[in-house]
Formats: sequence, C-alpha cells, structure tokens
Amino acid sequence: MTQAQLEALLQRLTEELAAALLAEPIDLRVGHRVGTELVAAHIASAEALGRTVEVVQLRLARDLGLVEEEVEDRLARLLAAVTTGYARAMRDRTLDEQETIRRAAMTARAEAERALRSSEARFRHQATHDPLTDLPNRTLLTERLSAAIDSPAGGSARLGVCFLDLDRFKVVNDSHGHQVGDGLLVAVANRLRLALDGHLVARLGGDEFVVLVEGTTGTDDAVAVADAALAAVREPVLVDGHELSVSASIGIVEREVAGTSPGDLMRAADSTLHWAKAAGGARWALYDADRDRQDLARYALSAAIPAALERGEFYLDFQPLTSLRDGRVLGMEALVRWRHPELGVLRPDSFIGLAEETGLIVPLGGWVLAEACRQAESWAVGTGPAPFVSVNLAVRQVRRAGLVQEVRALLRHTGLSPERLQLEITESTMMSTAEEPVRALRVLADLGVRIAIDDFGTGYCNLAYLRNLPVTELKVAGEFVAGLRAPEARADERILASLVSLAHALDLTVTAEGVETAGQAERLRAIDCDAGQGWHFGRPDSAERVLARLR
Repeated sequence: MTQAQLEALLQRLTEELAAALLAEPIDLRVGHRVGTELVAAHIASAEALGRTVEVVQLRLARDLGLVEEEVEDRLARLLAAVTTGYARAMRDRTLDEQETIRRAAMTARAEAERALRSSEARFRHQATHDPLTDLPNRTLLTERLSAAIDSPAGGSARLGVCFLDLDRFKVVNDSHGHQVGDGLLVAVANRLRLALDGHLVARLGGDEFVVLVEGTTGTDDAVAVADAALAAVREPVLVDGHELSVSASIGIVEREVAGTSPGDLMRAADSTLHWAKAAGGARWALYDADRDRQDLARYALSAAIPAALERGEFYLDFQPLTSLRDGRVLGMEALVRWRHPELGVLRPDSFIGLAEETGLIVPLGGWVLAEACRQAESWAVGTGPAPFVSVNLAVRQVRRAGLVQEVRALLRHTGLSPERLQLEITESTMMSTAEEPVRALRVLADLGVRIAIDDFGTGYCNLAYLRNLPVTELKVAGEFVAGLRAPEARADERILASLVSLAHALDLTVTAEGVETAGQAERLRAIDCDAGQGWHFGRPDSAERVLARLR
C-alpha cells in the first residue's frame, strides 16, 4: 500500500468513527469494522492499536467541537468496539496464518514423502535391475526365487530355472569391441523379454541370463521356455552396422520347491549349463542329480590334490617293461597312486584327468618325475644293467618353459644317469605344430634321455613325421594287443607287424602295452616286437617288490 492509499484509508476510517460518534443511536458495528480494517491494512501491532485509541480519544471529540463530558461514554463504547474488532481480526488473521502454515507444512510433508518414495523407488530399481539391459538382476532374481520357494502352496509347488549363456560371445567383444558387444547384449535382452513374456528374465552379468519359470507341472514346461529362448537368440542381430550371429547354451533345472533353496537351484543350473557347453553349445541340457553328484565328487577330489601333495599321500608303483627276446627287464614305468584318507587307494584314472583340467598336473607331475628319479637311482638287478625308469609327462608339462632345466636339476640332484630316464609323451603332444616343446625334447634327447611316444596308434599315427622328432621308442596302444587274444584274429596282428617294421626302419624300438597272456607275448615276439608291458609280465607294485621278483 502506498503512502497516499494509507492516508486515504485513515481519513475514511476517521470519518466513519466521527459519524458513528454523532449518530443516534450510536452504531458500534462501525467500531468493529474500523478495527477489522486496520488489521486488514496491516496496521497490526500493539503499538498501532494503542496509538489509534490515543489519537481518537484525545482529538476526535475536540475536532468535532463536542464537549468531552457529553461524549465520554459514547466515545469509550466506540473505542471498545474498535478494540474488539481489532482483536478479533488479529485472532482470525493469526488463525488463518496458522492454518496456512499447517497446510503448507502438510503440503511440504506430502511432497517430501512423494519425493522420498520416488527416490526410494529409483534406488530400489537401480539396486534390483541391470543398468545395461534394465532386466532384473541377481538380487531381484534371488528375491523372486525365495518368494516362490516360500509360497503358501508349500512343497507341492514346482518351478524351473533356465540358465542361459551366449556361445562365443568373447569373439564378438574381441572382434568388434565392447560397445558392439553391449549392443548385442541389449538386443538379446529385449528378445528374451518379448519371447518369454510372463516369465522373469534376469541378467546376472556378462552374457549370462536366467529365466524363472514358476508354477511348472513338469520338465516339459521348462524345456518349452528354453526352446523359445534358443530360438529368440538364434536370429542374426544388427548392431552398429554389424550383422552378428550368436547361439546360446542353457542349463535347465525343474523340481519341487520343497527342500531346495535359491543357492541350490542356481548352482545346479550353472552346472547343467556347463554340460550343454561341453556338448558343443547351441542346445539345452537337463539337470541330472547323479551326474551332478559325480561332478561334485570330482571337484572335491581335484581341490584336495594340493594338500595331498603336501601331506605325502601320493606314492609310486612300478610296472616292468620286459624284453620279448630274452625276458630281461629293460625298464619300469612309474605309476602314481593316491592313498586318500577317505576313499582309499585311488588309481591314476581317478584323478589324473582332473589334475590335467585344473593345471595341477604340473606340480603333481613334477613330484612324480622327481620321486621316480630318486627311487630309480638305487635300482640294481643282479649283474646286468639297471633298468631305466619311464615317466609319463602331461601336455602342460611338456609345453611349460623350464622343462629342460627341471630334468637337468633332477638328474644332477639324484645322480641318475640320463640314459636311465625315459619320458613318455602322448602322440598328440608330439604332433603339435608348436616348435618350443619339440626343441626342449631334442635338448633332452641330446643329453641321453630316452623319449617314448605312449599309446601310439590311437592318435595321428604319422610315422613319417617321426623322422624329425627326437623319439627313441614307440609304446603301442593296448587296443591293438587285445586283438591278439583270438588266434583267428589276424587284422590286429598285421597292423602291429606293420607298425613294428616301420618303427625299426626309423631306428625306433617298440613296446607293446596291455600284454596279459603268454599267447599274446608269443605272437608279439613272432613279429619282432622288442618289449612288452602288462599283467603277463607283472602287475604294478612297489619298486622293491618288483625288483625282488626279478632277482
């Protein structure tokens, strides 16, 4: 309000009070209205009210030319009405202001709660969804799995989990970059979302997706979902101008919810996914409890190998390699055994494959080589030359840098002469195009170490290639020798004869594995095979007992 407007207001209110003071009878409502208008004009304080009463009381009657005694009562009543109107207006304004404040506070609180709920919803979404594909993540999947398992339906309810992984996705990333790879993942996620509408599709990370199939009636329901997922992924995808073709592998678990947990389901599905991958990919595999138990047992066994080495649970048996000409023991093959504290004595076929898969074959094979050299140094048989020791080397050992230094150090440490050590290499290892392993074997052969090819005939069977390799002996696979059991079976005998003849042409000796009968030994002798190994000549046993039988 401007100064002029304020003066005009006060002039009008003064005139209304003057008129009320002269009116007959006096109208006290004017006083109420004046008090209200003063408050409305924001002349609202104890000082303003006091000053107004003072001015009216001292000057209004005088300015109107009235004798004070004549209007004292009327003026008092009028001023009381002004004060009352003023007070009521102040109270009403205060109440209005309080209500306004209350409403503003309620509005602010409601807006804050809405903002909080919205923020919580955003945070909740971020915490439970994958940022790249906006699919549910592992957290939300676990919650839904838990809810399905704990459903009121109880143990009779069933559910399925399809664990999907893209085949050769790393090739896309390596060839086109992670941006294209991410685009492929987004496209796959969208396809799965559309193709599997009604089922929870989650991304665990990388190229791994999981589909939750609730309320199944059997494995067919989960298999149908897996087939739909494979079909959705199979179609080519265009990403940044690149047409990409991928496939997927899926592990399927379908079971009653009773007695299971999210962790059990996911572990089982993950194991089953690996079965599908191992079978070539682009397919699904169905969970098999027996196979899973075997895999778990294999995993536990492989995990126990390092500690078993430290505790000295491994030991060596030896099997003689016997000359077919004069029956003399030429050498003995070291065969590792595991004295397991719970499972008893385990043969190599129980754990060597596991050690090769995990890389533990390097420390285990190193121990076998060292222990075989240590024991062989003390061997002696009558007055003849001591037999050599034959040790199998795994592919990882042959391809590992430092093999030559390792063998040299062992020979120096044990005192075993190089000519009394034979290293058995698989045929596939020798046929490798990698030059470094072959170079290392040449160095060892130059030292005098014998190099033999084990299980010959089951792999490449390329005798011409052997001309350029540092090989001294072929150990023919037992599959060929087994055919010599039947006198009328001549095919295997002719194959063996050809192998022996060609090996001798290359200045190689030949040992036949798996000789179990005197008849087999005689037929091998007839085709000029050099040596035999098998139960006919002696079963694997400790070096002491094998040598004792030969004395």
